[in-house]
Amino acid sequence: MHFGELHYLPLTPGFFSILVGILVIVFILLELGALRYAYLSLGVSSGTAMWLLIGSLVGSYFNIPVAELPPQHVMSNQVVDFFGMRYVVPVVVNWPGTVIAVNVGGAVIPTVMSLYLLTKHELWAKGLVAIAIVALVLHWLANPVPGIGIAVPVFVPAVTTAIVAVVLSRDHAAPLAYIAGGMGTLIGADLSNLDKVSGIGAPVASIGGAGTFDGIFLTGILAVLLASLYHPRHHAQPGRT
Repeated sequence: MHFGELHYLPLTPGFFSILVGILVIVFILLELGALRYAYLSLGVSSGTAMWLLIGSLVGSYFNIPVAELPPQHVMSNQVVDFFGMRYVVPVVVNWPGTVIAVNVGGAVIPTVMSLYLLTKHELWAKGLVAIAIVALVLHWLANPVPGIGIAVPVFVPAVTTAIVAVVLSRDHAAPLAYIAGGMGTLIGADLSNLDKVSGIGAPVASIGGAGTFDGIFLTGILAVLLASLYHPRHHAQPGRT
């Protein structure tokens, strides 16, 4: 096994470029001030928000191996369609079996950021409830996809977390949406379904990677913006920090 084969874009170039395009649009709107309030309600400056999103995109290329399943035949160098998205099966040679890995952009960064928001806003109780609800929904909707691992419909995490966050706390809807979207997806879709990965021919089962990364990334944008609509505007701080 060559560790370089663990690192690859989770989506085909065309679909990954869509995420890059969304990032560019967010950057322009932040520079114009249109979305500054949304990220201030999350608890970070617009500059920090941009670096967070850029780090997620760049980090999606990198996977950290944590375990190997027993040897089995795996797929290689293919593209798999699921719910309108096209996911990449990496090129592998002399591969021992399915490697369980943690994706930097889709798992490490959202987890660290979620812990920061839980602590900053003291949302441990509501945060755990939100994570549990989203995890249950996504566990029910998650599917083992041959060659890829576990996948969920792309917009489900964002829409689900926005609704849950607004219902639980309008004052802290934005950080709750980010926390529940990232952690709920990782726990409900990936971690709780690891027992379904064996035998589906995935060379790399990436936690937070292909199959769930697009949903987690969009949650960082869509769920936060949807939830921020319900945040009382008089709580926002003017200007950019």
